[in-house]
Amino acid sequence: MRRVPPEMFRFTTGERAGLYGAVLDAFGAAGEHLETALGLDDVRERLRTVGWPAAVEDEELHDVLKRLVHWELLDVVHNHAENYRTAEEYERRNLQYSLTRRGEAALAGVRHALDVLASTGALQTAVLEAIADRLDELWVLSGEPASADRRIFTTLRELEGHLEALVENTKAFNGELQRLLRAEGADLDVFREVKAATVAYLQEFLVNLDRRGQAVAAAVGRVEERGVVLLRERALRGAELPPVAGGDPAPGWLESRRARWAGLRAWFLPDDGARPRIEQLHDIARRAIVSLLQVLERINESRRRSSSAVQDFRELARWFAAAPGEEDLHRLWSAAFGLGAARHAHLAHPDPELIPSALSWSEAPPVEVSALLRTSGRTERFTRTARVRDVTAVKAERAERARTERLELALAWRDLATDGPVRLSSFGTLDPAAFERLLDLLGRALSAGPDSTGLRRASTGDGRVEIALSPPADARTAVLRTAKGVLAGPDYVVTVTAADGSGALPAVRDLLRREAAG
Repeated sequence: MRRVPPEMFRFTTGERAGLYGAVLDAFGAAGEHLETALGLDDVRERLRTVGWPAAVEDEELHDVLKRLVHWELLDVVHNHAENYRTAEEYERRNLQYSLTRRGEAALAGVRHALDVLASTGALQTAVLEAIADRLDELWVLSGEPASADRRIFTTLRELEGHLEALVENTKAFNGELQRLLRAEGADLDVFREVKAATVAYLQEFLVNLDRRGQAVAAAVGRVEERGVVLLRERALRGAELPPVAGGDPAPGWLESRRARWAGLRAWFLPDDGARPRIEQLHDIARRAIVSLLQVLERINESRRRSSSAVQDFRELARWFAAAPGEEDLHRLWSAAFGLGAARHAHLAHPDPELIPSALSWSEAPPVEVSALLRTSGRTERFTRTARVRDVTAVKAERAERARTERLELALAWRDLATDGPVRLSSFGTLDPAAFERLLDLLGRALSAGPDSTGLRRASTGDGRVEIALSPPADARTAVLRTAKGVLAGPDYVVTVTAADGSGALPAVRDLLRREAAG
């Protein structure tokens, strides 16, 4: 990362920071009106237009301009084209000030920092659609003659602008989102409304996000088939860059375009099988929804309870801290934790006649005190031991239920096992148990990313059965029927085998053999 010159932002500190910034704003406002040089009176007039209310003396304004020139933010030249009638007029109008490149960069940096502080970021699906539209337009223009070079340049710059807006807004919104997840609002009503609105906002953004991301990725692929290098060269001709002293601006311009296109690919169509950032954004949004819903549930729980143990102990700690004396502390302790009068004073020995009446209590044997007396206020009562319930029937019922479930599972895997790659439509009609297992495997495979061969692989929770899923070669639709309904979807090519690579699922055969023998 290139270092910023140390004097570049010195004007933002010190007692005159406000006046320094206002003077640079005045030059920026003049530049918007194509005025490149300002004299002393012009600077004072522009200060009023940018909102500097206080009057500035000539000596102070001269000193401010001198400091900005010293920091290389302003350039000063003598105006030899004017005719001066007096020495005072020569002194006031001779010196002309203008922004240097460093001054323009410093002013732009401060304005950008203020914009970032004021912005909250957003997740805008319209930006994704605009990116796809500009890519489609580039694909069309790339097939037109050289007269379309200027349109290619403007369309490419619009595409880069939409991508930059997507990146900046996403970063800003993610930062605000993470701060919201860590925040603990003082006003629970406002806090709850903000988080509930954020959940609804994220849920609306996630609708069809995958489809929009795939549409952009497909559009990137179509443009690259026409040749993105040639596209950039045509955009360079359409840019009509002005000549620059000291070098050719074309290589730097092309390198900037190449970096922007690499950023576009990283978001939607990365190289080497990496996950697109749009999918990472999808995961972040889903995790944020879960976290926000958990926070909202905790807020609702705290509202349903009149108090909580944490709040009670905190309030008790405040009472202890405010107690005036030690006796008050003891009384507070007794009231809070139930340490009142002794409850065992009425207890006696099992056979009091064995204890001489003249014997002092300190010499008499101790009386056994039940542990229940402290917790429930009652002493123990010994009665006949209850009968042990016969659980033989319960155990037999549970064993039969487990055996039935194992048999259903084995039959389901038997129906789903394949000898090789088959179409999803080949399963046809399935019983509900096999249908649920197949749906579970398909869901796990579709949520996994493709490997180097393009296959999506997943396995069951116990790791015994594995599915390999490849995209359909055509647009055929698979229809699976079960007693509970009909499922229609893409006709994927699937392979269901044992996790060790064998396609016969030996564990299933052994289980069926044992159940048949039983």
